[in-house]
Amino acid sequence: MLDIAEELHRWVEQGRDFAVATVVAVSGSAPRQPGAALAVDSEGTAIGSVSGGCVEGAVYELCQQALEDGSTVLERFGYSDEDAFAVGLTCGGVIDILVTPVRGGVFPAALAAAAGGEAAALARITEGPADLLGQALLVHPDGSYEGGLGGHPELDRTAAGEARAMLDAGRTGTVTIGEDGSRCGQPLTLLVESSVPAPRMIVFGAIDFASALVRVGKFLGYHVTVCDARPVFATPARFPEADEVVVEWPHEYLSRTQVDGRTVLCVLTHDAKFDVPLLELALKLPVAYVGAMGSRRTHEDRNRRLREVGVTELELARLRSPIGLDLGARTPEETALSIAAEIVAARRGGSGVSLTGAHTPIHHDGPDATPAGRIGSVA
Repeated sequence: MLDIAEELHRWVEQGRDFAVATVVAVSGSAPRQPGAALAVDSEGTAIGSVSGGCVEGAVYELCQQALEDGSTVLERFGYSDEDAFAVGLTCGGVIDILVTPVRGGVFPAALAAAAGGEAAALARITEGPADLLGQALLVHPDGSYEGGLGGHPELDRTAAGEARAMLDAGRTGTVTIGEDGSRCGQPLTLLVESSVPAPRMIVFGAIDFASALVRVGKFLGYHVTVCDARPVFATPARFPEADEVVVEWPHEYLSRTQVDGRTVLCVLTHDAKFDVPLLELALKLPVAYVGAMGSRRTHEDRNRRLREVGVTELELARLRSPIGLDLGARTPEETALSIAAEIVAARRGGSGVSLTGAHTPIHHDGPDATPAGRIGSVA
């Protein structure tokens, strides 16, 4: 439910009563992954989605029922060829939905943290004893926690440790632990939703292609920075949608700014005096993606220069150059789409080939399998 935290936090501040339906497990092909949520308030207003439309009507009714009777329920939705008019997923998958009325507890604090861009993890029991279903724990980066799952005294401590590990990795998914907090007791399942600050996209080179890429990066949920050493080009007026515009030599800025395993670096300068010192550093950093613009001739010359300054072949293999997928792009907007497509494919483990006639999965659980933004990857 943290994927719609901003809207739900507003509902909390307005004093609205509401219920939330959250995808807690997926089997087979399904349009949404664990953590996806649909919320309904007491006036019937709905936000979010759990299935892209397949079962929204039935889940909406479950939320209304939860508001009326205050109960937490776990419901499974699938698809039957024998009963094609039954409520289910036409894609053939199966999803489990946990429906919970939100009335106090740790939920307001979890929503406030996620809406404010703070790191936190919400752990909820999705499978286990009926009296524990839906019980929640809010875990902070330092390991401290709020709320409680009930049951055995060690359960909260064990669950907090598991949730903190997933938060550290920026992951959302399920874990199984013993009801008594050990690995040997009666098992129960927790859904852990991690809320982390938006990942970074740093665009080097204040050119027209950069302006289009900034817009696409923001659409994908990145915190976007534009960096260029030329003050006449690197101005907020030219990049109004960027979160930051930095006037500094690119390699000097990269050496002092914070990056992590979700950061993507897009080098659009195609000028050796900027590119070589920047890429020499970038290819040594533990970031998700490093791409550089330029013709194939520029690419060969740049690689030669990088080898001369000591960049290894293993490091060069990380470089996406020429940047982007082969879409036949020409305009800045088309080029930005090409770059964004390559970033998504790299993150999800996609091949970039057309799905028509292919026998590859439509959805991939790659190294980072959820949308960029506050919610991390699905385990």
